[in-house]
Amino acid sequence: MYAFLKVPRKGEGIATQRPLSKGAIERVGALLGRTRTKADFRRVQCVWLRAKLGLSNDEIAVALGWSANTVRAWHSRFLRHGEGILVGAGRGGRRHAYLTPDEEETFLEGFLEQAERGGILVVGEIKAAYEEAVGHPVPKSTVYRMLARHGWRKVAPRPRHPKGDPTAQEAFKKNSPGSSRTK
Repeated sequence: MYAFLKVPRKGEGIATQRPLSKGAIERVGALLGRTRTKADFRRVQCVWLRAKLGLSNDEIAVALGWSANTVRAWHSRFLRHGEGILVGAGRGGRRHAYLTPDEEETFLEGFLEQAERGGILVVGEIKAAYEEAVGHPVPKSTVYRMLARHGWRKVAPRPRHPKGDPTAQEAFKKNSPGSSRTK
């Protein structure tokens, strides 16, 4: 009976973790007490478990309920960018935007003058100009959300005719024959 042992080839050996400096270990330990959110604490803890206790990526992944790849990614980010990457590194923000908020503000300034004069702004016109600015068609909801972001709101005119005479309307109500339904 033969036993086979896989001998690693050149460059195929087990990867060793890059050790952290003593100062980095102390700073990460101090950072554990200063975190404010659970996500921040877990990211700092991920690095601390490696630095202080020497746990492997798989052991840290089990302890934190993460995948080993996520643990490796945070270790790598820490080694590249330092402690600052661990705290406050949330996703947040607008990632899918056709224009930046400043560009949107500049875009809407062209319509502001017309709105201040009391003119009625039709969203179709704004949408056409927006599509021209971004270079492709966009849904109407994109324009409505942009207007809402910048504090614009839909103001509908009152439901009466500008040439309507309230006294004539009241006289008509009093003198009209009434409903066609029998009472």
